[in-house]
Amino acid sequence: MIIVCNTSPISNLAAIRQLGLLQQLYGKIIIPPRVYQEILDSGVTDPGTLAVQSVDWIHILPVTNKQLKLVCE
Repeated sequence: MIIVCNTSPISNLAAIRQLGLLQQLYGKIIIPPRVYQEILDSGVTDPGTLAVQSVDWIHILPVTNKQLKLVCE
């Protein structure tokens, strides 16, 4: 199963030290570059920023389905 995640679950679960729940439920998580940048913009000491830079199961991949991207924005 492919899971694409936005900022809120990553940031909020990292803040309460429960980010591992996403890995337990889904294994690998994919985030678009825009989500990655939004998390980084939270600051270098933000739990979400530290998490996306340190775990190997969150992958950053560009959106390739441009029609779907337009529907979701």
